[in-house]
Amino acid sequence: MGRDAGRLSLILLLAPFALWIGLLILLPQIGIGYVSLREKVGFNQYEYGFANYAAFFGEPIYRNTLLRTAWISVLVTVLALVLGFPVAYYIAKIARERSRAALFLMCLIPLWVSDLVRAYGWIVLLRETGVISTALVNIGLIAQPVEMLYNDVTVVMGLVYTVILFMIVPLVSTLQGMDDALMEAGYNLGGSRFTVFRRIVVPYAMPGIVSGCIITFMLAAGSYLTPILLGGKNSSWFTEQIYNQFITRYNWEAGATFGVLLLGFTSLVVWAGLKLTGQSLATTVAKE
Repeated sequence: MGRDAGRLSLILLLAPFALWIGLLILLPQIGIGYVSLREKVGFNQYEYGFANYAAFFGEPIYRNTLLRTAWISVLVTVLALVLGFPVAYYIAKIARERSRAALFLMCLIPLWVSDLVRAYGWIVLLRETGVISTALVNIGLIAQPVEMLYNDVTVVMGLVYTVILFMIVPLVSTLQGMDDALMEAGYNLGGSRFTVFRRIVVPYAMPGIVSGCIITFMLAAGSYLTPILLGGKNSSWFTEQIYNQFITRYNWEAGATFGVLLLGFTSLVVWAGLKLTGQSLATTVAKE
């Protein structure tokens, strides 16, 4: 009876998670993959094959947009790591115990509003008649208002602001587990601050670095609102191509193909990053 009760408890605990994974992740992905293999040849008539994938690779603008999205997402990930690591190190190793909660709260504040509101906040700041341009004119640094929106720099700024918290959290979690005696031993052996950072802190924090990079890269590559609102027509994003195929052109087959390719390409980039750093999902994301 005790063993049966334990099994029933385990099933009841795992059932919501299994349903969430199966119904909201696995089944939609399988459906998208199925639709991507269809080619419409007539009214409610389809053939199955890889024609949609061949059409994608035969169109340079689609390939270039995917590569451009991946490149900017990598840049956003690197900037989030460079900016987020000092913040995470300060929270984990320097800040007092009582102030850590307040610092975490400050990092969480941007998540209290939606992506749409945050994007429009950047628009208010950076548009031609926005706060920054008006202030520069008033103090005499520029002669006339300047449009700071609708370029790649603005998109990168908006994405870094959106994803940096997801870099800070795993870094803090990893760095908090590092014994201060390791750094003290490094200093006692004659190591400089840079040497201790390179030889002790970075290797210890590598699981947090890799997990943070995976999360921020996937979020940046899959973002839609921020690139569209801040980049406009001058900054094409692959998720915009997916949206256009599904909603504007009503071409669900091509849209599903683009979605599968985006998932596959970003997964390939993550796999390459894990191989280059010698990490695995079991020691990074799963550990967190």
